Amino acid sequence: MIKRILLGIGGTPFTAVGIERAVEIASQNDARLTAVTVVDPNNICKFGPVPAGAAIYAKRMCENRLEVTKDQIGDAVAALEKICKQSGVRYDVEWETGNPFDLMISHSRYHDLTVFGLRSLFDYQLVESPEKDLIQLLSQGVRPILAVSSQYRPIRRVMIAYSGSMESAKAMRRFVQCCLWPDAELEIVHFSAKPDDSNFLLKDAAAYCQDHGFKVNTRMVLGKAHDRLLSTAQEIEADMIVMGNSIRSIWLRKVLGDTVTKTLTQADRPLFLSQ
Repeated sequence: MIKRILLGIGGTPFTAVGIERAVEIASQNDARLTAVTVVDPNNICKFGPVPAGAAIYAKRMCENRLEVTKDQIGDAVAALEKICKQSGVRYDVEWETGNPFDLMISHSRYHDLTVFGLRSLFDYQLVESPEKDLIQLLSQGVRPILAVSSQYRPIRRVMIAYSGSMESAKAMRRFVQCCLWPDAELEIVHFSAKPDDSNFLLKDAAAYCQDHGFKVNTRMVLGKAHDRLLSTAQEIEADMIVMGNSIRSIWLRKVLGDTVTKTLTQADRPLFLSQ
């Protein structure tokens, strides 16, 4: 059940889609929406080494960037307030005071879903170390996360990347239990580097989803998920990708899994991330 939604606002092209998606979900579930600004002013003014005599110029650039960012965030909040009032959605806005991720982590403990343009972390350099901050979000329990794309698209077909691991099973279950798009058709995909007998994995996963009222298809794709996940999503015309990732492996390697990182930075459709 989704009753409280946390929305990250960064003033990028992903923000408008995030607002539309979050309000849509809140309206359908009679949920309350909390918007948190996610731009770190300290990061905006990092230019690297400043040449001698250029301090004044750097200061002016910083002031200009802060002003532009403030305007973008202000416009986004105004748009949020307008659409929430039109849709009858209850909402709150939390302006950052320091590291925006610390605030989001704090709020997430009292929210059921986080909506965020995660790719904007990489594309627009909203933070200094996007992978590190994303690890922080996941490791502190901010999940599930709906990572929106830069373009809004109706959710009619969802691809679930299913390896049979506990992480991928939890992500699948969480998506199904949230039931955000009950009429969506699910495509459960198992990637394998070599032909194997994965029918039992797909059969059990499909049965679980079908018992929750979803129409389900399954397929086995020859190849690694790292190489084939995005192309498969395009091939089956999936409107969303569901995937999980192991916190344990994240902390052991100190970086995101290759597949998750590649998907986040290259996907042109929304992602549902859970564990």
